[in-house]
Amino acid sequence: MADDMTDEEYDALDELLTKTTPKLSGKPGGFFTDRARLREAQTIIVDALTVQWVRAMAEKTHKTPTEIIGELVREKIAASA
Repeated sequence: MADDMTDEEYDALDELLTKTTPKLSGKPGGFFTDRARLREAQTIIVDALTVQWVRAMAEKTHKTPTEIIGELVREKIAASA
């Protein structure tokens, strides 16, 4: 358990989430649509330096590693066109 909540607060939150149906925004990009997109992804093995750089850029720019790699690929495609 985290130190920021009491047992009573955890119990209340558990009860709320168990009895409440979440409201959906209808906007794309939520948890389930992101998961569906991930199923289409392919696994690619890269070296440790590449992993470190992509993770650092993702953290710095508040983007996902997938977004960082996608941007790099699109830049290369545009440059070669």
